Amino acid sequence: QVQLVESGGGLVQAGGSLRLSCVASGRTFSSYAMRWFRQPPGKEREFVAGIRWSGSSTYYADSVKGRFTISRDNAKNTVYLQMNSLKPEDTAVYYCNTGSGLVAGTGPYWGQGTQVTVSS
Repeated sequence: QVQLVESGGGLVQAGGSLRLSCVASGRTFSSYAMRWFRQPPGKEREFVAGIRWSGSSTYYADSVKGRFTISRDNAKNTVYLQMNSLKPEDTAVYYCNTGSGLVAGTGPYWGQGTQVTVSS
């Protein structure tokens, strides 16, 4: 089993920045790809970004390319999502995800989510 705990969400004005963190515990963190998903109000959950277990490859949804950066620190069992130039449409609950599978896919382990609200 893997446990994931997100933090770093909050309220920010459009154009601002936030950095989300996700700390993993349980099975070997460094073996799995790590991903961020988000669920906007009234919409389906969607893929945001993913990073290979080694950190050598990253993937992004088109809507966040050039604004968001995913990174990981395997020594700290932590994955980050740096979000810059935030827009109101980035408002969502952001979830950390991991497990075997494609980097741009979905694993079986989820965090509880952290709310990000971007005001216009």
